[in-house]
Amino acid sequence: MSDIVVPQWGLTMEDATLVTWLKAVGDHVDEGEPIAELETDKTAAELESPFAGTVTELLVEEGADVVPGQVVARLGDG
Repeated sequence: MSDIVVPQWGLTMEDATLVTWLKAVGDHVDEGEPIAELETDKTAAELESPFAGTVTELLVEEGADVVPGQVVARLGDG
């Protein structure tokens, strides 16, 4: 099981909004593949998976605020 966390983009980033999920539970994800779209007060960017695997959990709803280091999804082997 591997956790996907919100990265720290820039020194002043305090939070972001998870705009939309690009993957669903059961979907396979390759390393580096976008899994969600995040938006901060300064930019919008894709959250890329640091691992390959199958999405087992999406822990945050679309439109929710998230903070750097927060676990937003989990991947299992596969």
